Amino acid sequence: MKKEEGLETVLQNTFALYTQALDQQEAKLRSQEIGIVQSIGQGIAKIIGLPNVQSEEIVRFTGGSLGLVFNLDPEEVGVVLLDSSDQLQSGTQVRRTGKVLDVPVGDTLLGRVIDPLGRPLDGKGIVRTSERRASERNAPAIMDRAPVNVPLQTGIKAIDALIPIGRGQRELILGDRQTGKSGLALDTIINQKGKNILCIYCAIGQRSAAVAKLIADLEEQGAMPYTTVVMAAGEEPPGLQYVAPYAATAMAEYFADQGRDVLIVYDDLTNHARTYREISLLMRRPPGREAYPGDIFYIHSRLLERSTHFNDKRGGGSLTALPIVETEAQNIAAYIPTNLISITDGQIYLSPILFQKGVLPAIDIGKSVSRVGGKTQLPAYRAVSGDLRLSYSQFEELEAFSRFGTRLEESTRLTLERGQRVREMLKQKQYAPMPAAVQIAVMLSVTAGLLDSVPIAKIAIAEQAIAQAISTQLADLCLQIESGAVLTDSDRDLLLKTAKTAIATVVKDSTDTKEPTDTKDSTDTKEPTDTKDSTDTKDSKDPVDTKDIKE
Repeated sequence: MKKEEGLETVLQNTFALYTQALDQQEAKLRSQEIGIVQSIGQGIAKIIGLPNVQSEEIVRFTGGSLGLVFNLDPEEVGVVLLDSSDQLQSGTQVRRTGKVLDVPVGDTLLGRVIDPLGRPLDGKGIVRTSERRASERNAPAIMDRAPVNVPLQTGIKAIDALIPIGRGQRELILGDRQTGKSGLALDTIINQKGKNILCIYCAIGQRSAAVAKLIADLEEQGAMPYTTVVMAAGEEPPGLQYVAPYAATAMAEYFADQGRDVLIVYDDLTNHARTYREISLLMRRPPGREAYPGDIFYIHSRLLERSTHFNDKRGGGSLTALPIVETEAQNIAAYIPTNLISITDGQIYLSPILFQKGVLPAIDIGKSVSRVGGKTQLPAYRAVSGDLRLSYSQFEELEAFSRFGTRLEESTRLTLERGQRVREMLKQKQYAPMPAAVQIAVMLSVTAGLLDSVPIAKIAIAEQAIAQAISTQLADLCLQIESGAVLTDSDRDLLLKTAKTAIATVVKDSTDTKEPTDTKDSTDTKEPTDTKDSTDTKDSKDPVDTKDIKE
């Protein structure tokens, strides 16, 4: 009985509080602008009404679909659709939201696959964050920036040694279709494991199957816990593809403002430019060169200028950008590639000719450059990268001219053989990042001529032997090199000595396996009967066959 009385008292008090709250509530009238859809196009809508709507404002259609105000014309408003237009038609009502496009930010985004609006695509439930940020944001002021002075190790020998990247740099990756651009960025993300660098991968206009494979590779390599994938597939509305890189950058800036280091990959900005051209032409904006509107440079420059290294007052974080752009028929002088080359701090060019030859990654050293990263490169690299780049450039020139001659001088032949080994050494399999100390040991070996005696087919095996020897025998030296210590003469000699010992085992194994192979070949050609004459004749490779022919 007492329990029932206690429950009745609680209910009475609760209803009394509700009544008190309702009595104190005052209804406030506010005006709300409502527009009407006049026409629906391919990813866009023309709306009449909404006289006070602002540019870049989000509007909501009846049914919940969202749109982004793109054009403000005297008679109508041009809106880019951020959702499917299947449920929209002429006469549908549109309401203002009074806010610009914002996205969720926070640590809970790590390991997730989301769309540019923060909606989950991985089936792991709603993304819950405590903060949201506007996708569009002014680039940091000059006084808020600091020099790029810390390297971003990609784990790729050709990049870390010859085209180094620093934290806060913007390095463009460009090349024709199917030359390994996305694979290069994927390897860079995988190499950040354990380096306290967060990664954002923004897929713009890619096939869903290709992005799904990339996500599976990231999970297999253990890279998803520190990575967020922002995906706007090719079948999504053009508006969603257009806002994708800005939304991804806002998510990355949240971490950079906390003093953390972030790597963001835009894959790719060619699709982004084409999407913007499509929207602009549908909105009747005047076309310019290659039918792109006049502000195509601005949409990419305002995006990439947000990547930088912040000074200590801003927390000391960094945002490194790796934009990807696709060329056609190796034409790096096209409109969009030249725009991005002028915006970024260097470029990595992937050659389809090298790709067809099996030189992977297909990085064209001559056309690639890093305008900032050389100052951030680990000091130990400087002891080998200069000689390596010079010798490789000489080799490429000699190789082109040697095709016209039949006889070569001894020095020219040696240069060609050394260059072939350098090229073989720069090859690297995907998902196989290499620590900085091992890279330096391998490069020292090839520039010092230790690999001259190794057959080209055995270079990869020799490289594995060097890596194993360096990692196990010189662990302390490896830590010193990766911490930024200068490579002294004694360290250099120790690396070369260890590498020489490892290479010697490979050379010995190759010679040991070669002899029984030759013996086997000679015994296979012999008759199963008595071969006394053949054993007496040492200079003949096939003595028994020769004897049979004479008889």
